[in-house]
Amino acid sequence: MPMCDAYIPTGALPADAERELLSRVSELLVQHELRRTLDLADDVDAEASAKRARSIAWLSVLRHEAYVASAPAQAPYYKFVIHVPEGQADEEFRTAITRDITQAVADAEGGRWPRSEFRVWVLSWEAPDGTWGSTGRIIRLGDVVGFVAPQLREPAVQRLADRRRDEARELLAAADVDTAARH
Repeated sequence: MPMCDAYIPTGALPADAERELLSRVSELLVQHELRRTLDLADDVDAEASAKRARSIAWLSVLRHEAYVASAPAQAPYYKFVIHVPEGQADEEFRTAITRDITQAVADAEGGRWPRSEFRVWVLSWEAPDGTWGSTGRIIRLGDVVGFVAPQLREPAVQRLADRRRDEARELLAAADVDTAARH
């Protein structure tokens, strides 16, 4: 269930180029988050899962003015703030989504402005499990994955639990706490 706030200055792109960019970014978000879900098993109907994922993925466009060195920017600056449920963003997701959105903006601009890669910022965040809310209730990772690919609900919950356990062990090890005696 990726969500994205796309900060795009008014008039930065022709209307059709902006629509194409937003469509492309939405599809990239679904594609990259879905990879993280579908890597839990081989026997999943990827197309049906993608269709369900698209139905709950959305993007908001926010207009802004950017200032660089205390003056109005001479070229458009873009920011994409992405939120996915905890357990859905890994290093591969963050690297790929940053690269692909940056390229999508460059393509949308079509060379109208110099050095787009320095004017595109992508921030990807995981929303802690239990902090998503929709349909009047709290939505957890298992709920999201269960909607997109029902048979992967439990493996996704287990992967998140395993990740949390590994991170806790690393933190305790960094604090020089002996965890062997606690098992």
